[in-house]
Amino acid sequence: MAPRKTTTPKRSAAYYRSNPEAYEKKLAYDTKENKSPEDKKYRAELAKARRKRGIMGKGGKDVSHTKSGRTVLESPSKNRARNGAGGKPKRK
Repeated sequence: MAPRKTTTPKRSAAYYRSNPEAYEKKLAYDTKENKSPEDKKYRAELAKARRKRGIMGKGGKDVSHTKSGRTVLESPSKNRARNGAGGKPKRK
């Protein structure tokens, strides 16, 4: 089940709630982007790390990639805000 919507959304969430056309455009882009083999591998690595730590499906902190390639626990807000509006870092 999806989490309840907060009554005090952060900046991006507030913007997309008040601009449904922009939200539809974002969803279309995200759908296309997340289908790529690189993104599937990226998510699979993080899911594997969450299962290993016993936190898969329990909410809480994100498993985040560091610059050195390790994975660490980090608050979702900090992890998802990194690298500007682009989400995860672009790989070469």
